[in-house]
Amino acid sequence: MTLYGDKRPPADDRPTVQVTAVTWPDDGPEAVTPPTVTGEPDTGGRRPRRVRMLLAAGVTGGVLAAVAGAGAWAYAGDVPRGTSVLGAELGGRSRSAADRELRAELARRATALAAPLRVTVGERTAEINPADVGLGVDVAASVAAAAEADAHPVSRLVGSRTVDPVVTIDTARLDAALRKVLGDQVRPMTMPAITYQGTTPKVVRPKPGLAFDPQRSADAVRTGWLAGTPVTVPLVESQPATTAEELDRLVAELARPAVAAPVTLRTGKGSVRVPPAAIAKSLRFTADKAGKLTPAVDVKRLRAALGDDLLAIEVPPKNASMTISGGRPKATDGRPGQQLDSAALGRDLLAVLPKSDGREVTGELKATPPELTAEKLAGLGIKERVSTFTTRFTGGMASSRSQNIATIAKEVDGTVVLPGKTFSLNGHTGERGYEQGYRDAPVILDGKLVPGVGGGTSQFTTTLFNATYYAGLEDVEHKPHSYWFDRYPAVIESTIFWPSLDFKFRNNTEYGLLIDTSYTSSSVTVSIWSTKIYDSVKTEYGPRRNITTPKVIHLEPGPTCIPSNGINGFTQDAFRVIKKGGVVVKREKFTWRYDAEPRYVCGPKPS
Repeated sequence: MTLYGDKRPPADDRPTVQVTAVTWPDDGPEAVTPPTVTGEPDTGGRRPRRVRMLLAAGVTGGVLAAVAGAGAWAYAGDVPRGTSVLGAELGGRSRSAADRELRAELARRATALAAPLRVTVGERTAEINPADVGLGVDVAASVAAAAEADAHPVSRLVGSRTVDPVVTIDTARLDAALRKVLGDQVRPMTMPAITYQGTTPKVVRPKPGLAFDPQRSADAVRTGWLAGTPVTVPLVESQPATTAEELDRLVAELARPAVAAPVTLRTGKGSVRVPPAAIAKSLRFTADKAGKLTPAVDVKRLRAALGDDLLAIEVPPKNASMTISGGRPKATDGRPGQQLDSAALGRDLLAVLPKSDGREVTGELKATPPELTAEKLAGLGIKERVSTFTTRFTGGMASSRSQNIATIAKEVDGTVVLPGKTFSLNGHTGERGYEQGYRDAPVILDGKLVPGVGGGTSQFTTTLFNATYYAGLEDVEHKPHSYWFDRYPAVIESTIFWPSLDFKFRNNTEYGLLIDTSYTSSSVTVSIWSTKIYDSVKTEYGPRRNITTPKVIHLEPGPTCIPSNGINGFTQDAFRVIKKGGVVVKREKFTWRYDAEPRYVCGPKPS
C-alpha cells in the first residue's frame, strides 16, 4: 500500500510490502521482529534484508507449489497411484479407464478363470465349472474398491497397494454343487426330542452333525478360483444346543413328574380333572434349528384330549353362518362364548407339572368373541354363484354308499373359506368312522373293491374338486383314483382316504367363498358362491394313449368279494383353460395314468 503522512516524497514510488519474517542463519535476534519493508537498500555489507525476505517468501512458495503439485499428481485420476487389482495397474486412471484396464486383464486371464476348479470335500474330490456356480469378478465394484483404497493425501504420494477384486458367487448353486461332492458324507444333527408313548417319556438323544459352512465354503472357493489352486472345503461339526445331560435333566425334572399324577383345574364355574394321558398329549418339547429344546403346553391339544369335559365350564363361541335363501346368500350372526384364557392356562399348567404336591391351577374364564361375525361375513364379497358341479349315483338313499355321500355333504355345507386360506377335507371332517355316522360300502384297497367304512365319500370329493376347479381356485392336493369310473370326468377327479389321502384347495382370491352342498336320491351337487373373477373356466382333453386291457382274476366267493366288469387303463391329459377379459390368462395341465381295473370274478377258474 502507499505510505501516507510523511511530508517528504518517497524514495521509491512502489508500494511498501509487509511480509512475515523468516530467520536466516546470519540474522540472529534481529529477525524476530518483522520490519516494515521499504524500497531503501541496506548499506551494510550483508545481503539486503529486502532481498532476504523475498528469497524466504520464494522458498516458502516453492515448497507450497511442490506440495500442491505432488497432491495434484497423487489425485490425478480417480484411483490412487500405485494401486493394482489382479496385477492390472489402475493407479492414476479415471474410473472408466480403470474399468477398461481391469476388463482387459480379465480377458487375458479368461482361459485360466474358466478352467474347472478342483474341489475336495471331506474324502471326495470333484471338478466344478466356475460358470455353474456363478463365479465372476464384479468389475465396477472392484474399481470402486480400488478408488477408495487409500484416501489419505500423504499415503497416495508414495508406495503401492494391491486391492483384492470383488468376486461374485451364487451361494445356492455352490451349495448344491458341494452337496453332490459331499454325498453321503454329510451327517445332519440328530435333534434332541422327548415324546410320550402313552404316559411313558421316550427320548431321542442329540448327536453332532457334520456339514460345510456356506460362508467359509464360498470364501475358500473364491480364493482358490483366483489363485488357480485346488480348493479344500472345510467340514464343520455342529452340536445341538441342548446337550445329552440337559436332555436327561428335562426328563427327570419335568417329563416324568408331569404325568405322575393328575392336575386339578379350578374355575368359577367348577373343576375339571386333567388326567396324565391328557397331559402327555399336550406337553410338547420343541427343538429349534439350533437344537434348543423348549417345553410348552399346547392348549389346543389339551382341549382335544379333555373333549366334552370342558363343556361343563366352557361355552364355545359360534361363528356367523351363511345360507342360500331365495337364491341369495344370507348371513346369520353367531354368538360369543366363554372360554379359558389359553395363554395363562398353558403357562400355569407348565409351572405345576414338575411338582409332586399342589398340582392345582386356577383357570380364568374370558369372554371369547366369534372369529367370524355377520358384519365381517357380509363384507367378504360372497354375492353370486361362480361354479356348480353335479355327479350322479345309483341305489337311492337306502344304499349305504348314498348315505355316506349325504353325510359328508351335510358336514361340508355352509363352510366359509376366507381369502388366502387353504381348505382340507380331512381336516374339516376329521376321521370318518362309525361314530360319525358313516357306514360300510365298497372302497378300493390294494387295487380291489372291498367293504370299508366311508365308501362313497370319494364321489363327494370329486364333486367338490370339480366345483373348485371350475371356480378357478388353486389346487393344492388331490389324487385321482387308480381306476377310471365313467361316473367321473377323466383326470379331473379325486379320491380320499383317512388319514393318508386328502383333498385341499386354496382360496387364491381376495374374496371369501361359501361351499353350498345339496343332494337327492341319485345325485350330489356342490356350488361355490363368491365374486365372479373369470369369464370362463373350461377343460380341453388330449387323446387317450397307452391303453391297456383288464385281466381276469378269480377270487374266493364270500362277503368280502365284490365282482367287477373290468375297465381299460389309459393315460390322458386335461387342460384347465381360464379366460378373463376375453383372453386366456391361465392354462394348466393335469395328467393321470389309470391302471386297467381287473375283471374280478367271485368263483374258481373254470376247468
